[in-house]
Amino acid sequence: MDAISIAYENKKSAGFQGLLARVLDTSLIVGGAVAAAQIRFENLTGDHVDTGFIAFAAAFALALFPVFGVYQSWRGRSMLRMIGQICLAWLVVQGCGLVLMFALHRTDFISRLWFAYWTGTTGAALIVARSSTYALLRHVRNAGLNLRSVAVVGRGSHCRQVMRGILAARASGFRVAAAFDLHPGAERAAECPVPNIQLFDDFTDFSRFVRVENIQEIWLALPLSEESMISRCLHEFRDDLVNIRFLPDVSSLALFDGSVIDLIGVPAINLVASPLSSHALLKKEVFDRAFSLAALLCLAPLMICVAVAVKLSSPGPVFFVQKRKGADGRVFKIYKFRTMRVHASEPGVIKQASRNDPRITRIGAFLRRTSLDELPQFLNVLRGDMSVVGPRPHAIEHDDLYRTIVHGYIHRYRIKPGITGWAQVNGFRGETDRVEKMQKRVEHDLYYLTNWSFGLDMRIVLATVVRGLIHRNAY
Repeated sequence: MDAISIAYENKKSAGFQGLLARVLDTSLIVGGAVAAAQIRFENLTGDHVDTGFIAFAAAFALALFPVFGVYQSWRGRSMLRMIGQICLAWLVVQGCGLVLMFALHRTDFISRLWFAYWTGTTGAALIVARSSTYALLRHVRNAGLNLRSVAVVGRGSHCRQVMRGILAARASGFRVAAAFDLHPGAERAAECPVPNIQLFDDFTDFSRFVRVENIQEIWLALPLSEESMISRCLHEFRDDLVNIRFLPDVSSLALFDGSVIDLIGVPAINLVASPLSSHALLKKEVFDRAFSLAALLCLAPLMICVAVAVKLSSPGPVFFVQKRKGADGRVFKIYKFRTMRVHASEPGVIKQASRNDPRITRIGAFLRRTSLDELPQFLNVLRGDMSVVGPRPHAIEHDDLYRTIVHGYIHRYRIKPGITGWAQVNGFRGETDRVEKMQKRVEHDLYYLTNWSFGLDMRIVLATVVRGLIHRNAY
């Protein structure tokens, strides 16, 4: 009964903390609106402040923040990713609020400047509050408090890697207290990356230690072939209140990190599949649509000027349209501003633009150097064919060529292609006249897929704006 009481108290405490976080967020949202009103109107009774809008935003936050994982435990996870989650969730809340106000025909009563102040002030307050809490918990855990003890069951390099990860991430709140080695050797103690921990090669002794020392976590750093040991651990501790986590060693099998998903109610490990979860894809989709709509509205005057310049530069259409492959190999039509003179090409053969290519017009050369020819692709993003950030789509003929000679090439299409990408901001853009260039581009694309986060997308967008618009390889 003592263990059950402790578990109940922990659950009740977590529930209270979640309630406290929701109250704090609601207070920050309302407080941000008040602060924005003070800045804009010096009071909250201005004609362009809608208290109903504020109430709707608070309600949307209570409903949507949990969907974006804002209230889940961030123990052992990245603070930058947490900030990205909060920013995205708050922007979606404000977007939903605007849509509702538009549907109620109340947007004319809302001050745009007040809304901007409110969004910025509350967003900053949410980030500061979460970051301060995160930093405080890191400090507490670095001081040796609020820790969860972990016993690792494993073998070989993967087990040592897991223990090194725990040791390196002291602020995560985990500490290695014991390890059970399936195949102990003479150099076991010397190879152990964590000093002064209990090492076991007898499972009975290991189990007794876990219970006596009240170890809270058992991490199974095992290959999939060790099914018997996994079953033994589950059976041994089936009546104990200990978290058992499986960190499978799938390095020899999986193309990407083997993430665990729920598939028809059954846990499944992705060995060769999109590394982005449906939850992550949804967040990316929301951002893409909102960003592309805003970009098209802001860039409309520039795009009209470019269209006129292209039309006057040489006979032919304003847009260049070509078929490309999207997510999962679906074919779509990509739009660009035309940069070449209209010419006949050999069927089934795509000749890439090269330096001093005579087919490129003078205005086309400028558009290519500045990447302005890519602006119509925001229409593709708005239609759902592309993403703002992702692997750049290539001509279908190039896909057929490189998929068999460049390792991992086809897996670029596990997600939607992007207007810009990790490869492009790292200098891998333009003509691919050698296989080695394409291999490097693909390596960067696969790195992006494996390490995707909303923060990484923002970093790529910023890098594109700051240094990626003009590049020596763009011609």
